[in-house]
Amino acid sequence: MTDTTHIASAFDRDLEAIQALIMKMGGLVETAISDASKALENRDTDLAETVRKNDKLIDALEEEVATEVARVIAMRSPTASDLRTVLSVLKISGNLERVGDYSKNLAKRTSVLAEMTPVNGTGASIRRMAKLVSMMLKDALDAYVHRDADLAMDVRARDTEVDQMYNALFREFLTHMMEDPRNITPCMHLHFIAKNTERMGDHVTSIAEQVIYLVTGEIPDEDRDKADKTAFVSSPD
Repeated sequence: MTDTTHIASAFDRDLEAIQALIMKMGGLVETAISDASKALENRDTDLAETVRKNDKLIDALEEEVATEVARVIAMRSPTASDLRTVLSVLKISGNLERVGDYSKNLAKRTSVLAEMTPVNGTGASIRRMAKLVSMMLKDALDAYVHRDADLAMDVRARDTEVDQMYNALFREFLTHMMEDPRNITPCMHLHFIAKNTERMGDHVTSIAEQVIYLVTGEIPDEDRDKADKTAFVSSPD
């Protein structure tokens, strides 16, 4: 075996190990999305607290990915195409960490909302929206593993549906607030939860775009249709 072949096989092993971390991280994030939305719908403060605590595991995995990526770059001196792969992994882990943060934020507000009068139907609506984001994440990670640009493009396109669901929820919250002023405070919390869920979709879309970049060498540059923009108000990122 030549030195070049040995280096290449070592890089492949390193990349497989990092990919395993990404998939473990992705699994934890999918669970966080599901559990956070379930806790909201069922007003389950114990489950919400579990989501908050488990976010530390996601953060730790992101740090581990970053450490491994730095080590690989330092030790393996990857070629241009290999470096593209390594940097894509780094960006994917960053997006996963942000989705985990949004799930944690959802869980935090769930604990507050559990002390308030429920607003009929809103928890189930947000859970449907979160389920769509979770399915997009699963497909984005599958696209990464299989280097499937077409599947990644499909994930990217589906973000429009998330945006539409968010806009519909925004209008629903306004209706509830106008009908009964007592709904104003819970609906404000619910609005930030919906906005955070919409932002999860944006980060999942960024993962899909990294897959497209990984496969084709190009990031899609056309703007995605954000549908009805009337509901897009500022919220913490």
